[in-house]
Amino acid sequence: MSHASLEGTFDDLYGLRVVEVADGLVRAEVDIHDGLRQPAGLLHGGVLASMAEAMASVATYPAVAGEGKSAMGLSNSTSFLRPFTEGTVHGTGRARHRGRTTWIWDVEFTDDQDRVCALTRMTIAVR
Repeated sequence: MSHASLEGTFDDLYGLRVVEVADGLVRAEVDIHDGLRQPAGLLHGGVLASMAEAMASVATYPAVAGEGKSAMGLSNSTSFLRPFTEGTVHGTGRARHRGRTTWIWDVEFTDDQDRVCALTRMTIAVR
């Protein structure tokens, strides 16, 4: 399933790579570098929130576009379980609710050792 190009967008700026979009599933990655760290040296939490919103929007859009609708972030709640300090952030999102006006996604973020570092509940508005 194809998705919109991220070239020239905010998601391109921080290095988001969408690696898979399927029915109710999305996977993406971001390589950690100094520009994404907070002053304490950890990955800034905003990167994970941004990843979750982009992933859920990109994965919802193909399912609703045929009805002339669009998909955009409505709410985003991220719980940080362990810090990211280096390597690659691996995100996997799964659709949990596919409503007429909202979709809800759960996004799990893991590090290169496959440890769960953060969880996001993302609500997408369908308009």
